[in-house]
Amino acid sequence: MASGVAVSDNVITSFAEMKVRRADGKERKKAMVLCLSEDMKMIIVEDGREMLQSEIGDTIKDPFQYLVNLLPPKDCRYVVYDASFETKETKKQELVFIFWAPDCAPLKSKMLYASSVDALRKKLPGIKHEWQVNGMEDIKDRKTLAEKLGGSTVISFEGVAVCGEN
Repeated sequence: MASGVAVSDNVITSFAEMKVRRADGKERKKAMVLCLSEDMKMIIVEDGREMLQSEIGDTIKDPFQYLVNLLPPKDCRYVVYDASFETKETKKQELVFIFWAPDCAPLKSKMLYASSVDALRKKLPGIKHEWQVNGMEDIKDRKTLAEKLGGSTVISFEGVAVCGEN
């Protein structure tokens, strides 16, 4: 760990629960936002910054936009997102790791998050896609993430059609 920042057990447990299709009735997470603890020594699940699968539909109409709204505009975060999309052949769900580092974030924060990302990645096996985002203009368009998930073969992302040329 280049930064000396550790990953909390709660992050590892929450991630393991995201990967498993639950049969025990326990609530499955659709997304979680991770941050550094107040003392900057631990990566933790940020309080109140999770999305549950059961919230999709009634409470949350657009999961991707909801996720974007969870991100602080002027500080860094990590996100683990269970993306649902459809290609020309099949429907898929794959885990995406997003490193949110807006250009306007404090330099110290960007450096600490960037130097801790490898330690976090090692604790999250099974991530299919990674995406570093440096501003709202990069993340607002769901088409960008859809392209990372499967290029031009993705026809819908989170139930919304992905169409048109770049």
